Amino acid sequence: MENSQPTPALLADRVILVTGAAEGIGYAVSIACARHGATLILSDKEQRDLESLYDRIEADGGPQPAILPLDLAQTGEKIFQDALDLIGRELGRLDGLAHCAEFAPFLSRIDDYDASEWERVLRINLTAPFLLTQACLPLLRTVDDASVVFTSNRVGRKGMAYWGAYCAAKFGIEGLMQTLAEETMDSSNIRVNSVDPGIVRTGLRARLYPGEDPSSLPGPETMTDRYLYLLGPSSKGVTGKDL
Repeated sequence: MENSQPTPALLADRVILVTGAAEGIGYAVSIACARHGATLILSDKEQRDLESLYDRIEADGGPQPAILPLDLAQTGEKIFQDALDLIGRELGRLDGLAHCAEFAPFLSRIDDYDASEWERVLRINLTAPFLLTQACLPLLRTVDDASVVFTSNRVGRKGMAYWGAYCAAKFGIEGLMQTLAEETMDSSNIRVNSVDPGIVRTGLRARLYPGEDPSSLPGPETMTDRYLYLLGPSSKGVTGKDL
C-alpha cells in the first residue's frame, strides 16, 4: 500500500456504494470517500439511520449522496437486482462497492450456538455481500476502473474461540474475495480486495466487549486510508490482496 496522502480529488466523479454506512467503519468510510470527491450511495437497514450522515456530507460540501435502505438479513436476489437497476437509471454508473456492514450478536461456544442465529450471521456477513456483489457486477463492468472492497477481520484469517458464525463468515469472505479476484483479473477492469481494519471503536465491538473502555481503542476514521487506496486509482491493477 502506498504511503502518500490521498489527494483531495482522489475519488472525484466516482460513484461508490457503501453498506453499513449508518455507523462504525461504514460511516467513517463514507465520510472519507465524500471528502475526496465521491458520490456516495449510502446503504443500511433503515433510512432514518442514514439521514444524519446524509446531512453531514452535504454540510461538509461533498457531492449530494443517495440513500439506499437494504435489510441484509431479509432481502432476496430480486431486491438487490431492483436496487442496482435503480442505481443504473438514476446515477448511470457504479465505480466502487465497499462492504462495511457487519453483524455479530454474541460470543459463544460452538456447543451452545443457536442455529437460527448462525444462519442470520452468515446471511448478513457472507450471503448478502455475495448477492449484492453479483448484482453489481454488470454495472461495475461498464466503467474503466472499478473496485470491490470487502471488510475482513483477523478471525477470518485465523480462527478464534467463541467467534462462531462470524468467524466462519469472514473466512468465507476471504474465499469469495480471492475467487472473484481470479475470475475478474483477466476479463474485466474490476479489482477485488479485502481490508482487515483491526480492533477499532465500533458499536459491534462495544456490544461484544461491554467491559472494555471504548476510549482505549482507535476510532474507525483512523483506518479509512486503506479503503481510499483500494477504491481510488492508485491501486489500479491491485487485486486479490488482503490488506
